[in-house]
Amino acid sequence: MKKLILMVLFAASFTTLFAQTHKTQNVVIVTIDGLRWQEVFRGADSAIINSNDTQDKNAARKNFWTDVTADRRKLLMPFFWSTLVEKGKLYGNRDLGSKDEVANPYHFSYPGYNEIFTGFPDRRMNTNEAIYNPNMNLLEFLNKQKGFENKVAAFASWERFSQILSPKRAGILVNAGFMPLDVPGMNDRLKHLNELQLEVPRYISDSTRIDFLTFEFAKNYMMQYKPRALYVSFDEPDDLAHAGNYGFYLDRVKQEDGFIKQLWDYIQADPMYKNKTTLIITCDHGRGDEPMKKWHDHGSDVLHSEQTWFAVIGPDTSASGEMKLPETTYHKQLAQTIANLLGFDFKAAAGHEVGDAIGSVTGK
Repeated sequence: MKKLILMVLFAASFTTLFAQTHKTQNVVIVTIDGLRWQEVFRGADSAIINSNDTQDKNAARKNFWTDVTADRRKLLMPFFWSTLVEKGKLYGNRDLGSKDEVANPYHFSYPGYNEIFTGFPDRRMNTNEAIYNPNMNLLEFLNKQKGFENKVAAFASWERFSQILSPKRAGILVNAGFMPLDVPGMNDRLKHLNELQLEVPRYISDSTRIDFLTFEFAKNYMMQYKPRALYVSFDEPDDLAHAGNYGFYLDRVKQEDGFIKQLWDYIQADPMYKNKTTLIITCDHGRGDEPMKKWHDHGSDVLHSEQTWFAVIGPDTSASGEMKLPETTYHKQLAQTIANLLGFDFKAAAGHEVGDAIGSVTGK
């Protein structure tokens, strides 16, 4: 009994100490659907460029190829390989021994996003259909914390986030797919984006809008309403990979890197966010690589599609660049990691299993 009391007191004192010492007051989470770790850490793949999956090989080589890996990946993701590698941490470069994975056995989108935001690989979440997620998610939890009430928002290209994040129960703003944004006092730019998304071609699907519009909604909402927790979900790289269009896939990866740079530049320029905000970037699943054509696909039957990556930059995370630790991190750990960065304990309140925080991110 005495030992139990001591453990409880220690846990309480640890939580109080961390809440007093952390610098992160806001968080921005970005996901890029289906982006492979191979492109993040190695840049463009010469075998795929030289295959039938690349229509304009000369353009792909001109824009994305050089023999040196460090230069090649910077051509593809210049923000990652300048700012992030210099001031943050990047996990999942298997060439250096850093392994990052999803813990769920399904290796596709809904289970992947459920794992990221609820902190555990719920085997019931085994579909991409429009079922409402019964699990408390991190954004829902944050919205209940003092100072975060009505300061949590999510913008997603894929419409399914209207179910993944269960916004009615969670009480958070989720703008997904071609849903119009309806927030009191919206400025003219946000009103124009509502009109614009009705006119743009729906070349991905009737339910998934282009990432440019998702980014513009998120950025302009952030500038006007100053959320404490913002989630932005991009989708196009996954769609173009499924289509086997490597040239366009690379184009969209570079586009997303540019969007993330704009978000970080704004964070660094606004007094509310500067030196008080952590940015986390990741994906929902990996892709196949054996044989080469399997890069189109992912799923429980696709070898290596559990292999993922993530990056973090912020005031509580040391500038270590590429991680080389011989450990495996899992996406089920991200929810508690993000909560800890903000001084909270999601695991204690979730009402379900939650993975432990990643100590090398939080410094604890």
